[in-house]
Amino acid sequence: MTKHGALFDLDGVLIDSESTYTLFWSEIDRIYPTGIDNYAIAIKGTTLPEILKHYDDQAVVDDILRRIDRFQATMEYPLYDGVTEFLDELSRRGITAAIVTSSDDRKMQLLFKQHPTLRDYFEEVIDASMITRSKPDPEGYLKAAEAIGCDPHDCFVFEDSLQGIKAGNASGATVIALATTYPRQELIGKAATVIDGFKEFSVDDMLNLGSII
Repeated sequence: MTKHGALFDLDGVLIDSESTYTLFWSEIDRIYPTGIDNYAIAIKGTTLPEILKHYDDQAVVDDILRRIDRFQATMEYPLYDGVTEFLDELSRRGITAAIVTSSDDRKMQLLFKQHPTLRDYFEEVIDASMITRSKPDPEGYLKAAEAIGCDPHDCFVFEDSLQGIKAGNASGATVIALATTYPRQELIGKAATVIDGFKEFSVDDMLNLGSII
């Protein structure tokens, strides 16, 4: 019997935080302009060390690090509707889950402090400190699949960012895109399917995608 795995990005997939981060990074780009169009959108799915490569001045880097530390320490991490129910269903069906995120360990601690039972749903959490190459490189998803003992081709990746979708596809997994960060029309054709969220999407819907890919 095939062992399936479900691999989840964090922001914009499990937690409704992308709009908050867009405001934060838009403000950073106003203070320290990079010249990159739609900067706050362009960097989505990228690790912080990769983002900081856009800044040559160490004093600027240090200030951004202070700002994001304060920002993340006080922000809320609301779960999207339907997430807990979907994770419950995965657990009942014996499908192993993991998180693959560009966030660092400090943020993950804050997240699990706000949602103490959330960590129990995931056999593995791959964060930015555990990878050397940021999305769209598939390293994080390949590591997660290996950690849960699942062939990447038998895994389902849930992503919202273009960088993350590319990473999921490159890993060989079946990618399910969530239209939480980008308009649906920008995601169609880039993933096996596009969904609005987990309220109207079941584990059977997920498994059926694998059977037709």
